[in-house]
Amino acid sequence: MTGWQLQGNAAEAYERYLVPAFFGPFADGLIDLAASRPADRVLDVASGTGIVARKLAPRVHRAVGLDPNSGMLAVARTADPSVEWVAGEAGAMPLPDASFDLVLCQQGLQFFPDRAAGLAEMRRVLAPGGRLALSVWRAAVHSPGWLRLAEVLDRYAPEAGAMMRAPFALGGADLRVLVRQAGFREVAVRIVIRSVRFPSAGDMLQRQEVASPLAGPLSELTGDAREALIRDFTDALRPHADDDGVAFPMETHVVTATEPLR
Repeated sequence: MTGWQLQGNAAEAYERYLVPAFFGPFADGLIDLAASRPADRVLDVASGTGIVARKLAPRVHRAVGLDPNSGMLAVARTADPSVEWVAGEAGAMPLPDASFDLVLCQQGLQFFPDRAAGLAEMRRVLAPGGRLALSVWRAAVHSPGWLRLAEVLDRYAPEAGAMMRAPFALGGADLRVLVRQAGFREVAVRIVIRSVRFPSAGDMLQRQEVASPLAGPLSELTGDAREALIRDFTDALRPHADDDGVAFPMETHVVTATEPLR
């Protein structure tokens, strides 16, 4: 995975701030759509701190989480040592053929340097008749809080603005074609919508900064420039503000598919 790797204590901040805010709730939707068929052996690809694997672990015989980031895996191991946490790239998984009944990937595919290779590996490790369930954000226009943040960052730190758009890189892609080209069948794409809330626009920016690679390009913004950034972002999110902070929808595509019987 490239372009969105965390350093230092960012993985702990990711688990503390971003998982409860939206990765955890969206994991529930992904799991619900994946659970149409029973599975005893599940793999969470690009697991991060492992919220998908952790939610599934009590319900299955074997849960494995795979991620290339050692910091993310360290947090994951602390959060749930019952899951098998494996260091590895999605495009070359250190896992045997046909060893899982269900493979999941929450918001990882858009960051793979070789998406076709990643999907091919997901298919390789699935047992015949196994199930794939993955999610990628819809276009940023369907997650207006993050779009407004990217637009404001463009004016202060263009590199940071580009980073904020990276998670939405597959928002307009034909996911059915992409998954079918990897050899999967029974491909279905659904839209899942949830509301996301933060205490304020400034709090949202701070949480994102400490829990993502934004810390790098924003590190030089101090004093008046940082205050202006927060003020402009607060203004941009005013249509989404209420007495309890800011809230806006986020939308993701969830793709389910089947590995054909061989």
